[in-house]
Amino acid sequence: MARLGMVIDLNRCMGCRACMVACKVENNTPASHFFMYVFRLIEGKYPDSKVRFLPRPCNHCDNPPCVAACPNDARIKWKYGTTQTDWDNSKGTRACEKACPYGVNYFNTADPAGNQYLDWADDNLADVTAGTLPAYWNPDLEKPLTWDEEPRKQTRRIAGGGHRQNVVNKCTFCIHRHENGLTQTACQETCPVQAIHFGDLDDPASEVAKLIASRGNEMFRLKTEAGTDPKVYFIGRYPEDSAELFEIVAVANDVQLRGTDETKGTVIPWK
Repeated sequence: MARLGMVIDLNRCMGCRACMVACKVENNTPASHFFMYVFRLIEGKYPDSKVRFLPRPCNHCDNPPCVAACPNDARIKWKYGTTQTDWDNSKGTRACEKACPYGVNYFNTADPAGNQYLDWADDNLADVTAGTLPAYWNPDLEKPLTWDEEPRKQTRRIAGGGHRQNVVNKCTFCIHRHENGLTQTACQETCPVQAIHFGDLDDPASEVAKLIASRGNEMFRLKTEAGTDPKVYFIGRYPEDSAELFEIVAVANDVQLRGTDETKGTVIPWK
């Protein structure tokens, strides 16, 4: 079976955040939830400063600390080597969120029906919504998934975690798209400069495997010293120790836990 991973070319990335928008549309995430997040950072001091960009999906680690920390069998290793959330088992403990060194998790504190960017029940917006279904009712994100090698139970509901209250949710590597036979994630498909590459790390013929084989000396992964063995690789150089965020998207209170590795309320995944 495939072992899915991602290669992101930072030399191509221009920080447009089209991947963030595509991810929100695909996964219908609540307000302030970003499964894909593009950090905008600055290195050095003017006039010798440089602006850089760092997209951050979930790393889908081969050794995920979030799985080890979850007491409820809610954060699991799943098919294709991905790390997923079974939201039927999620009890709102947020242990997986505390264990992640990359800040990829978002806790859904509110009723999803009232936590969208548009109030679909507002009569004043009836001309705009025109009777269409709210985005969070995407049926593909509600379907139970099965895997013959699942050791505990074969049926899991792992897409659409943001559609349930008191659930920690994150990037799924678009697992529902794979179940429908699609080979690209939404962020990869939308990237206008083709900075995002996705595929089977164990298939020598795949694009990601070829990139790692041919450009491995130009690559890095985030926080490898944590022993997580992340499956997202970056082409380019690691951010400097002095790198600082100069712009972030506001995240609502209690959506992400704050800790010592944070600046301006946001987890810094490279420090």
